[in-house]
Amino acid sequence: MNAVPTVFVIDDDQAVRDAISLLLRADGLAVATFASATVFLESTSVQQPGCLVLDVRMPGMSGLDLQKQLRARGSRIPILFMTGHGDVPMAIRAMKAGAFDFLEKPFQGELLLERVREALVLDVRQRVRQARRAEAAARLALLSPREWEVLDRVAAGQYNKVIAAELGISLSTVEIHRKRVMEKLQAESLSDLIRTLALANERE
Repeated sequence: MNAVPTVFVIDDDQAVRDAISLLLRADGLAVATFASATVFLESTSVQQPGCLVLDVRMPGMSGLDLQKQLRARGSRIPILFMTGHGDVPMAIRAMKAGAFDFLEKPFQGELLLERVREALVLDVRQRVRQARRAEAAARLALLSPREWEVLDRVAAGQYNKVIAAELGISLSTVEIHRKRVMEKLQAESLSDLIRTLALANERE
């Protein structure tokens, strides 16, 4: 899905939504607004690329609760929190949970634009990295149990003859397995193999 990166503005105050939306659209950004965290969470927008400009205090589900729900679903979309009632403990909680930034109302429009642009760039990078991790994992899933045994030992720096002795197979068989591993992982060198393993095992 090649959806246009969108800034999702979530605030129960329509005047705030309208003002922020106008500012962002004037800068050429795609914007979608929501009057509550619940409505956003139930929409298809949850999976779209972009970033959130999210009010902390709202009736029903708060901004912090929405952040928690998104993280539980595996979403890493950048979140810029905004509040008119900010305090240090709340900011610390939001940032520790992975918030991109925390802006206290009223804030300068240019500051919001700057941080939104940075958040959108971050989201693109994260999604590209996620796609690469998924691709690496898919390639590794093609390996047979024996090929995994060979790969583990190759990645550990063992020579083919040592691998053959440990696994009780011939040197030529190790070489065949190693060749298949290289082909399945589309690797041209040992460093390629190790990068693929590291990428697939990477944690966000």
